[in-house]
Amino acid sequence: MRSSLTCAALAALALLAACTGPRPAAGEFAPAVVPPPPALAQGSTSAWIPQRSASDAELRGLSVLSDKLAWASGAHGTVLRTADGEHWSVLPVPGAEAYDFRDIEAFDANTAIVMGAGPGAASRMYRTRDGGVTWQLLVVNQEPEGFWDAMAFWDARNGIVFGDPVRGAFTVLVTTDGGESWQAVSDPKGLAALPQEGAFAASGTCLSVGGKGDAWFVTGGAAQSRVFRSVDRGRNWQAAAIQIPAAAASKGAFSVGFDGKGRGLVAGGDYKEPGLGTLNGAVSTDGGAGWSPLQIQPSGFMSAVVPVPGTNASFVAVGLAGSGYTRDGGKSWTIIEKETKLNAVAFSAPDAGWAVGPKGLIVKYVGPPLK
Repeated sequence: MRSSLTCAALAALALLAACTGPRPAAGEFAPAVVPPPPALAQGSTSAWIPQRSASDAELRGLSVLSDKLAWASGAHGTVLRTADGEHWSVLPVPGAEAYDFRDIEAFDANTAIVMGAGPGAASRMYRTRDGGVTWQLLVVNQEPEGFWDAMAFWDARNGIVFGDPVRGAFTVLVTTDGGESWQAVSDPKGLAALPQEGAFAASGTCLSVGGKGDAWFVTGGAAQSRVFRSVDRGRNWQAAAIQIPAAAASKGAFSVGFDGKGRGLVAGGDYKEPGLGTLNGAVSTDGGAGWSPLQIQPSGFMSAVVPVPGTNASFVAVGLAGSGYTRDGGKSWTIIEKETKLNAVAFSAPDAGWAVGPKGLIVKYVGPPLK
């Protein structure tokens, strides 16, 4: 998401910045009704264990394939990988040092696609098929006013990329050949943006996919936060308003995740006020058609929420306010901790997950399986 400030200026503000955000809308959205905090589970032994990343870049992209294999990405063209679950290697992308890799999608130990976020041609994708030894430039954003926020794949061939509005409508591109070519989606009515509306390229999870063709993305900055839903691989869209406060460039919905059973969570808040205890979540039990307010714990700004594969209703949320998890679809939460500021999180199994954050921070989940 863009703003009147440059990415460099925003980065200098603090580790809080998601670097891009919509311009403030006139007036303030009425405060959402915040439900009572859900019950907190007692006796948690869960923790994040730091791992050496050999990088000091801000990390925001993460793709976890197993308890041994994971990829991460971030500023200054940074790509990292672990193949043993403990040691991380830097995988340079020649000529990409100026790009901010906000999202990464890995398919195996050798194959991954990384996405740059930024204005115009700074939004681009590279792919490796040999574990990062070589990289191929796949596609460059051709819209000078465009700004890509996130990508996702249903499988190795079918994927989607989503970006901020161009000529009044959000940008959606789809691929059916593993990223070799991308086709722009034309749904000007379904993808129509509100004044000042945009998305946050903060964790690679403002867009998510599921099933054979479901997709969702979330927005902020306008008079209200919204969730957009597609059931046909991104070709047609419908939007639903949610109660997470917006109406400012730093506020709104930042992340969306579904568990494959119709249950989805949205996380967000205000990255400029990460400790603000206003409403920071929403929950759906019908695939995203309807939404109810949800207070994620710890309270405050959450930049990512993801489902835990192999569970019935487990999700993990992370942000500048800390991290926590739920095993019952958001009804109760266990706080992992409040001290470690994190940008993105991903799990491949109930006991296999990582999170990433500022200054090259990589942490691995240690604790009871989240099921």
